[in-house]
Amino acid sequence: MRTLGGRYQLVNRIGLGGMSEVWRGHDRVLDRPVAVKIMTPAVEGTLGEVGVELVRSEARSAARLAHPNVAGVHDFGTSPGPDREVPYIVMELVEGQTLSEHLAAGPLDWRIGVRICAEVAAALAAAHAEHVVHRDIKPANIMLTPAGAKVLDFGIAAAAGSNDPDPDGPVMGTPAYIAPERFEGMPATPATDMFALGTLLYHCLSGRLPWSARTNTELVLLERFHDPEPLPHIDGLPPEVLDLCSRCLAKDPEDRPTSLVAALLLAEAVDARVYVPLREFGPDVPRSPAVSPWDERAASAPTTAAPAAAALPVEALPAGVLPVQSRDRAGRHRAQ
Repeated sequence: MRTLGGRYQLVNRIGLGGMSEVWRGHDRVLDRPVAVKIMTPAVEGTLGEVGVELVRSEARSAARLAHPNVAGVHDFGTSPGPDREVPYIVMELVEGQTLSEHLAAGPLDWRIGVRICAEVAAALAAAHAEHVVHRDIKPANIMLTPAGAKVLDFGIAAAAGSNDPDPDGPVMGTPAYIAPERFEGMPATPATDMFALGTLLYHCLSGRLPWSARTNTELVLLERFHDPEPLPHIDGLPPEVLDLCSRCLAKDPEDRPTSLVAALLLAEAVDARVYVPLREFGPDVPRSPAVSPWDERAASAPTTAAPAAAALPVEALPAGVLPVQSRDRAGRHRAQ
């Protein structure tokens, strides 16, 4: 079996995408399973040194996010190849199934779908607090585990507001989840991710996309100039969830809610608990009464979070995040 960096032993390939492949690996130093992401040989040979910088940029973007709903990054390195150094990222090995695998069987129970999207929104809030835009939120990049949803693949993440390297090239991302303003040459912003979150929520609730199209070109035109198809009636679905989904899919980025507001509202709808960045709490964002004031001792607490967020006391949480738990249904506060 191939070993990278004299340390990471590749066991078997567990994922293959357009630009990279993911392997189950073994860290021989710490004796633990890991996931190792490397560029496919064809792409690596084409990009050369640019590919190394792309992989390094992805590793840095993801490594800045210490959040229970984001797959953690352990290491970055290069390994000698036939012609040049081959870059790789060593990540947390996330066991489970992707959301796309679950959606293949049809729509989810609305409570499950809303909870998943609350956790994805919390992960986005952490990314946006670090001025990182994911740009490729979709079911295939959401892994469902016993500990909750995990956002994967920051391979095309970008700094908020940054322009694409090639303005004349294709828009980065998956067409069905790309915000319409991106096709007009606008840079990626947190609102870009919120359009993808709205599409994800719609998909979870209905089992289909907001627009029905036969081609990607037709889909882009529908997204830019037509309203999404109405969601079917879903018994028990709170109206605020419908409203949030609609606002996320707004044509104007300014009309979309922030990831923080989305995380709070969706968590309240299912009485769930999520982590959101402490510094994002301002006068316009209501605190749940179940949230204790931030304890200064958390600043020196270990940054490794246990799998079950609800079981953690405030003192044990990573610095910079708060667990947010909804009130009971009789007295919950609605995030606006």
